[in-house]
Amino acid sequence: MESSSSLNSVNWQEIRNLLAAIDQSDVVEFSLEVQDFSLSIRKPDRSTAANAPSAPALQPADESTSTVVSSPPIPTEVATPTAPSPASQPTDRWIPVTAPMVGTFYEASAPGEPPFVSPGDRVTVGQAVCIIEAMKLMNELEAEVAGTIAEIVAKNAEPVEFGQVLMYIDPA
Repeated sequence: MESSSSLNSVNWQEIRNLLAAIDQSDVVEFSLEVQDFSLSIRKPDRSTAANAPSAPALQPADESTSTVVSSPPIPTEVATPTAPSPASQPTDRWIPVTAPMVGTFYEASAPGEPPFVSPGDRVTVGQAVCIIEAMKLMNELEAEVAGTIAEIVAKNAEPVEFGQVLMYIDPA
């Protein structure tokens, strides 16, 4: 596991941009090593991806020539019931907490454990708010602003995409 000093020196916005570019490209495998930080990405090959059961399939099965597509992680029929109610529509002051990578969203540190946060909870800067599992690594996401959890949009154990809003914090 990487030391926290190397994690603090990583420019996460550049990593996010790099992941988005790789996701949009035909690159299948990528490795990066800088000082004591390393990142390895391997996309599933088309034949494996076509035959394996996967997270939400948003394309017709007869499109065999498709590449990895950046798409919403939850099919429309599942996303519709989870849309915020009119009373909890995000306001301009709410700060979104977004997924810094593609992975699986977890609201707690382990099954059966209480969630890191719930709507209405106060959070401080640096407080863990969820976990994104990516490539068998558990990555804790921390609040970047202090405030109150206004809404949790992502569903526990569901896949999330890079940049997807996971929850909103009301800094008021």
